[in-house]
Amino acid sequence: MTQVTERGTSLPAAPRAGARRRSPAAAACVAGGAVAAGLGLGFLAVLVIVLWISSPYPDSGPGGALHLAAGLWLLAHGTELVRYETLSGVPAPVGLTPLLLVALPVLLMRRAARLGSAEEEDEEVLPAGAVFSAVLCGYLAVGALATVYAAGGPMPADPISAAWHVPLVAVLAALGGVWGARGRPLGPLPSWLPGGVRRAVVRPRYALALRAGAGGALVLLGGGALLVGASLAWHGAEVQTSFLSLTGVWSGRFAVLLLALALLPNATVWGAAYALGPGFALGADATATPLGFAGQPGLPRFPLLAALPAEGPGTPLTWAVAVVPVVAGLAVGWFAVRRAREVSYGETALTAALGAVVCGLVMTGLAATSAGPLGSRRLSDFGPVWWATGAAACAWTLLLAVPVAVAVHAWRNRPARGLAALDALSALDVDEVVDDRWHDSGVREVRWAAMRRAAGTLIPEIGGEVAPAPVPVPVPVPPAVAAAVAAPVARAPRAVTVVSGRGLDLTPILIAAKPMGLSADPVPPAAPLAPPLAPPVVGARVLARRKPPV
Repeated sequence: MTQVTERGTSLPAAPRAGARRRSPAAAACVAGGAVAAGLGLGFLAVLVIVLWISSPYPDSGPGGALHLAAGLWLLAHGTELVRYETLSGVPAPVGLTPLLLVALPVLLMRRAARLGSAEEEDEEVLPAGAVFSAVLCGYLAVGALATVYAAGGPMPADPISAAWHVPLVAVLAALGGVWGARGRPLGPLPSWLPGGVRRAVVRPRYALALRAGAGGALVLLGGGALLVGASLAWHGAEVQTSFLSLTGVWSGRFAVLLLALALLPNATVWGAAYALGPGFALGADATATPLGFAGQPGLPRFPLLAALPAEGPGTPLTWAVAVVPVVAGLAVGWFAVRRAREVSYGETALTAALGAVVCGLVMTGLAATSAGPLGSRRLSDFGPVWWATGAAACAWTLLLAVPVAVAVHAWRNRPARGLAALDALSALDVDEVVDDRWHDSGVREVRWAAMRRAAGTLIPEIGGEVAPAPVPVPVPVPPAVAAAVAAPVARAPRAVTVVSGRGLDLTPILIAAKPMGLSADPVPPAAPLAPPLAPPVVGARVLARRKPPV
């Protein structure tokens, strides 16, 4: 014991103390996941209770409303519910998940994961894996309790469907929250992957392919939303009649309106599948495609279903929806082009093809989540077929994206305009390119005059360049000096053109009348001499220097 205390060695209890310090953070993450699930349940419970209270004919007590809220929360995760109260007495599955409801658990779970990964000043930050596991445990615990509780309601959840749908949504949302809290890192990949795979995935083509595929999917969804809006406006009278005939009380109409809003994302995906060509099923015996509406659908009365196209063969108006996948293919090809000149045409084509594959996978997932049964027999199949929608999206975008990407790559890397002129100029001498007439203009005289004005009398005049000054007062000069200094031959002043706006100072300059060539000690004049006024410059013609084209 003395050796341990004197040498300062760590006690074996130190790691357990560290684990105890991290346990509050882990407990907080577990509580955060449970709170996220509870908030989703509470929101739906309040909504259902309000509608139950406002309903003039409530068919069950508040317990039934709470059981229904738990069932709706499970339905928001994609869980299939079972409706036992049917006219035929056969249990009918309800698996058409409103996609707008899915946003509620996803956002709450993602927020819980982000809060668990947030860095605090006084607390130790848990690893990403620990935060993910803790938040997931709290969420799934509440999900299991909700599944058991919903079993006693009018629409219990299928246990097998709930066993994998709820964990799937929770895992994806938690991964997104932890990834966003860690700064959205894109690597490194796990070390157990082969080296060739890790080197290939980090190439820029995959990021561009993801961007291009996401852009194509967004264009398809935007086109689907446009088709749904146009169809609702075209069948406005039928939609209004269907909405008003379902119920006559405001609470019922409000519930129908909320359900229609929750199903609008589903209708958008259905519209994109319709534009791609495979269309969507309206029961076991009916399919709506641009080429025609075949079969006898057994549709319930609902406002969104009243906006379906008319039964029968297709028309040029329905064929025109092919513009949507065409624009999507163009978008994939445009976003798949890199701006670097060293990228080859084969690399650009491969990136566009990968973008088409990504677009097909995205549409496959959306089509699978937006479809589902609304009952049995004729109502057992509603929505687009996931594999047909994904294959059509991949085919349309692949057919158009590859040639568009190659064409855009060639256009961006075309030779610069005037390159031949630059080559010709590079073969010439620089002195031949510059205009020699600048030396013959009046700019040189003007600049020289400005320099003499700034320097005073230190810079003499250039002989023969400026007109002779007025004759000064004679100064006695020795004959030898007078003979040595010969007056230069004066030229007549040249008239040049004055260009305004060049910032030239053409003010006459006062200079001292001092003959060139005199000694350092000038002869004192007999009388004060007034400095003569240099002749003003008549003007200057300023020529811009020509530059070789870039």
